[in-house]
Amino acid sequence: MGTQRLTWTGDRLQFLAQAGYGEPFGVGGDAEGPGAKPSDLLPLGLAACTAYDVVVILRKQRQDVKGLEVELTSGQEPEVPFAFTSIHMHFVLTGAIDERKAGRAIALSEDKYCSVAATIAPTVALSHSFEVRAPAS
Repeated sequence: MGTQRLTWTGDRLQFLAQAGYGEPFGVGGDAEGPGAKPSDLLPLGLAACTAYDVVVILRKQRQDVKGLEVELTSGQEPEVPFAFTSIHMHFVLTGAIDERKAGRAIALSEDKYCSVAATIAPTVALSHSFEVRAPAS
């Protein structure tokens, strides 16, 4: 497990995040500023965690994954602190992929392998759907 760091840039509500590995990225509390909105990072973390698992599982099953996109829809409480109540992930997979295997890979990630899902599932209603698209010729 790596160490993460968040540093205020000194400009408005802009921060620079450094993950355990990879390039630094912006996190911002100003709609006009660069970087991701802090509360968007929770659903995006869930999507990244599950997408990673799905690609690994499908590759192990020798599925020809050419692309994967996750569209997120989140529900939050209307009052401060605007706690998340639900997150729906719609997976769009591209390639020659067996639909049963795709559905199973997503379910395995959400229910067994994804640490983010395991952490938030007790308090946030998680759901998913998916579609498989043929690769463009």
